[in-house]
Amino acid sequence: MIERYSRPEMAALWTAEARYSRWLEIELAACEAMADRGLVPRAAAIACRARAGAIGPKDALRIEEIERTVKHDVIAFLTFMEERIGPEARFLHLGMTSSDVLDSSLSLQLQAAGKLLLAGLDASREAVKRRALEHRRTPMIGRSHGIHAEPITFGHKLAIWYDELGRGRLRLERALEAVRVGKISGAVGTFANVPPEVEEAVCQRLGLNPAPASSQIVQRDRHAEFFSALALLGASLEKFAVEIRHLQRTELREAEEPFTAGQKGSSAMPHKRNPILSENLTGLARLLRGYALSALEDVALWHERDISHSSVERVIAPDATVLLDFMLHRFARLVGDLRVYPERMRENLGMTRGIVFSQQLLLELARRGMARQEAYVLVQRNALRALDEGIDFERALLADADIRAVLGEQEIHACFDVERQLRHVDVIFRRVFGE
Repeated sequence: MIERYSRPEMAALWTAEARYSRWLEIELAACEAMADRGLVPRAAAIACRARAGAIGPKDALRIEEIERTVKHDVIAFLTFMEERIGPEARFLHLGMTSSDVLDSSLSLQLQAAGKLLLAGLDASREAVKRRALEHRRTPMIGRSHGIHAEPITFGHKLAIWYDELGRGRLRLERALEAVRVGKISGAVGTFANVPPEVEEAVCQRLGLNPAPASSQIVQRDRHAEFFSALALLGASLEKFAVEIRHLQRTELREAEEPFTAGQKGSSAMPHKRNPILSENLTGLARLLRGYALSALEDVALWHERDISHSSVERVIAPDATVLLDFMLHRFARLVGDLRVYPERMRENLGMTRGIVFSQQLLLELARRGMARQEAYVLVQRNALRALDEGIDFERALLADADIRAVLGEQEIHACFDVERQLRHVDVIFRRVFGE
């Protein structure tokens, strides 16, 4: 998954050497914090820092070679550090358990991934905002149940998307704060062999918050919140992608994905231009929901910890962050280059010969004293006739004696003013964009 979808910045976070480098920084920080409190010799902490060096690809291969024998990743890592540092390495991992390193490291990885996701989200919002402002006054038909309803603007549709992405950003920020937690509290979280002050010092250096209370692990409801936030963002992107797919349908053709020079849409039908980018986003959103469900399954572990969550997180952490990063950048490009057809939107707006203004007639009759349900019957009678017989709705109304007894020709005509329908669009834009 990573190879197919990742950008270099995100992929780099999930390499073996990046993982081991974070483990090393946590171990060194803990050793130095213990030295500050007289729990290990200062000279040993200095030697560990001086000899540890950087973890490179060859070092990662050596650690994995050791792991094939010991069948334990953290022990393999510590064994490698003993090879590199020498006797002083015995002061690494003092009083700690594997999850002290693994969970604190995972928090660091998720924070780094989250920064990239926020940047991608901002790029998506900026692309949506630009196109929304461009089409603030581009009228089109709004649809409910897939049926023509009343006029909107294409910019209004995009403003809704922008607002939703803003909520997604807030959720992601909250979720990142929820997983910005580390622990150096030992085998069952009681600090039996390492004092709480060491945890506080290490977390402060790493930019994490100490877990107020932990078992052998940081509790997984935090991670479930994070992956749920990613899934919700994916669901929003899917929603937008489905709308683009609908608008690109031949019968509508109000908007269309970019189609580059030399691109081909079908192996059999040369005329095809398919919404493949949007369909891809739809499919990937399903994966994100699956990852969120997997994270929820990780919340309930046996007693102070079992290992069932570990295999899940090794897959979903890189895959979910890589996928959402890919989706956000794909969506930003898709919206930025989206082909919009205002003329087609106007054609579709007039397709039903004016019946989409039926509510204006209903309200105008009610304002003039007619009972609402009586007015509804009269307007519906003419609207359905216009739809079924293919006649102009306004002309049908003008020929209806019951309606003409209440409304004059100019009053009827005024009900078909699109600008009247859209007169509050600017208010909506000020609410969303603050402009």
